[in-house]
Amino acid sequence: MLLLPASTLHPQRPPQPKDSSTRLPEVSILGTAEQRKWIPGAVHFLDASALARSRVLSTNEALRKVSGIVVRDEEGLGLRPNIGIRGLNPTRSTKTLLLEDGVPITLAPYGDNAAYYHPPVTRMAGIEVVKGAGQILYGPQTVGGVINYITPGLPSRSGGSARVAGGSNDFANAQVRTASVNGASGVLLDVGRWRGIGARRNTRSDVTDASLKLVLPLRGQQRVIAKANAYREGSQVTYSGLTEREWSVDPRQNPFRNDRFDITRVAGSVAHEWSAGPRKLVTTAYAHDISRDWWRQSSNSAQRPNTASNPACGGMANLETGCGNEGRLRRYQVVGVEPRLTQPLLLGSLAGSLDVGARLHREKQMRRQENGPTFDARSGTLLEDNLRETAAVATFAQARVGTDRWSVTPGLRVEHIVLTRRNFLPVAGSPAGVGGRTALTELIPGLGATLAANNALHFFAGVHRGFAPPRNEDVISNSTGGVVDLAAERSWNTELGARWRGGPQWTVDATLFQMDFSNQIIPASVAGGTGATLTSAGRTHHRGVELDLRGELPASLGLVPFVSLAATWLPTARYVGPRYVYLGADGGDVVGKVYAEPSMRAARTRVSVTGNRLPYAPEAFLTASLGVRRGDGFDLAVEAVHQGEQFADPTNRRVTVPDGQQGSIPATTLWNATLNWRPPLPGFTLFASVKNVADALVIVDRTRGLLPGMGRVVLLGAERRF
Repeated sequence: MLLLPASTLHPQRPPQPKDSSTRLPEVSILGTAEQRKWIPGAVHFLDASALARSRVLSTNEALRKVSGIVVRDEEGLGLRPNIGIRGLNPTRSTKTLLLEDGVPITLAPYGDNAAYYHPPVTRMAGIEVVKGAGQILYGPQTVGGVINYITPGLPSRSGGSARVAGGSNDFANAQVRTASVNGASGVLLDVGRWRGIGARRNTRSDVTDASLKLVLPLRGQQRVIAKANAYREGSQVTYSGLTEREWSVDPRQNPFRNDRFDITRVAGSVAHEWSAGPRKLVTTAYAHDISRDWWRQSSNSAQRPNTASNPACGGMANLETGCGNEGRLRRYQVVGVEPRLTQPLLLGSLAGSLDVGARLHREKQMRRQENGPTFDARSGTLLEDNLRETAAVATFAQARVGTDRWSVTPGLRVEHIVLTRRNFLPVAGSPAGVGGRTALTELIPGLGATLAANNALHFFAGVHRGFAPPRNEDVISNSTGGVVDLAAERSWNTELGARWRGGPQWTVDATLFQMDFSNQIIPASVAGGTGATLTSAGRTHHRGVELDLRGELPASLGLVPFVSLAATWLPTARYVGPRYVYLGADGGDVVGKVYAEPSMRAARTRVSVTGNRLPYAPEAFLTASLGVRRGDGFDLAVEAVHQGEQFADPTNRRVTVPDGQQGSIPATTLWNATLNWRPPLPGFTLFASVKNVADALVIVDRTRGLLPGMGRVVLLGAERRF
């Protein structure tokens, strides 16, 4: 208490609203609509009706309905979303904390926070986004924001639903959800299967996802909630984009038709809840095991088979004769436990609440690379054999104290992280390999305030420390075991905003934000195709405005118009400290370090990028929807998704290079349309949806070469609740 460790994101918790359809509330990190009014920062909630009304095809499409978020497409189906918040680089969503029911879901949240796995959005009952000081309760990533995917709660009675959909691009989806309820206990089963062709030829995916949730009440206001999930994806997909020449010939081609991505994830969690009035203790234990193998013949557009690098290959024409492949073989094991206590807080005449807790977390990465002799090999010469382990202990507390008109919310998170790396392959001077270890401790404070002008209008402000730990591989050398000079990512993030709730029909949120990084970690050479290599970029500055609006207009002619808008203006996202890149003979950014070796200075041209815009940070982006609904269960909506021009590398030049990894990404506007109809049959809904109505061809990424966005997709489906 000397550190004022405490509180929740909200005041004394009002009674939970009764819901006739749900006995077990979903695991929310924001609380009820009333509680969200008092959170000292920007928060957003997409409920099940918002997701169903637009029939979102992927998580990418869903998250674009929230201001401040840019989601960069990759294979077209949203299986590996690249999520950037407020101008942060979206590659692999590494600057975003992803949770499912409050539990981290990325491969290795501390040592490799990469979203190669992502749960299907069709399984979710809602999506929560936290971008302010409240995110320090959830760490370790507190830089951009927290996204929590909420799975359905247990219904009040036995029943379920079934949904089927199909359409162009060989898309097919089937999902069944069923629940058996007996009093306060029950079990919920959710099974989904879907497939589809991506944005390029020779690209397709097949996914199976199954989840089981068990609720068991105990004596003394206690219960246990257990969850298990199994996920399997098999994809024909390559890692590499296209060169400029390949794009000019056919922008939807994929010459590497034998590349294969396979991932299996098994996960589980057990939560014990104990409550005594407003006091509540939840202890959650969680674990997951992920195997991810990616066999490919190219990793980026600058890596093309040729006689010089592979004499047995002889070029692109011989991909299936003399050319081999590379197997990037990964396994991740994560375990953790987190107790979290919420209780009332009284300080004289002031009242509030307190959240305090801790986390013990451990993760293991087993990484191998084998180069196969043929295009379809599944074993070969061992080039990498690494074991990377991370152990973390976190404590956190946040308090909310105030009156029914104002509140102050101080908080503190402490992270202690130990990273180790072991290279089992022989290196110079060490036939048995090398290993290394390093540790860091970080204090992550936050302070927020809210003020109620009236019951509908609330103002908020907040400041907090942004923190993201470096990866094992980036701070411990693979050749010496020594510690590399790569600091943790740190920033100060501030917000000022307002939210207005005009009854159940209207919500408006507006936020001014600023992020000042003393050290932002960015790809060392975005244009050089080496996005896995990171450097301490030094100071960067982000500033912008967000606006979210949802509501209904007065009815006319039996129709009720509805609108939604998620708009962001990001005028500032730039380097402000010393930052240099080194240009090669073709103009490509080949080093991207603050300093280079003396021998390189004669061969390369050093260019300052201080003041330049950060890569993949468009100045303006928005999603706007306009629709109408009828009382007989009919609704139609049209949606526009706009994204401003982006730069693919720190030089901000529009001049392209042959490998396609440098240049601008032009502004785009895509249109979607969705129709839902509930016929006079109990529980039935029929729907039709068209994504990218105009079938526009757009560039979505240059990181590893040119990638196209998804073309037009037409979906038809039916859903029934029983």
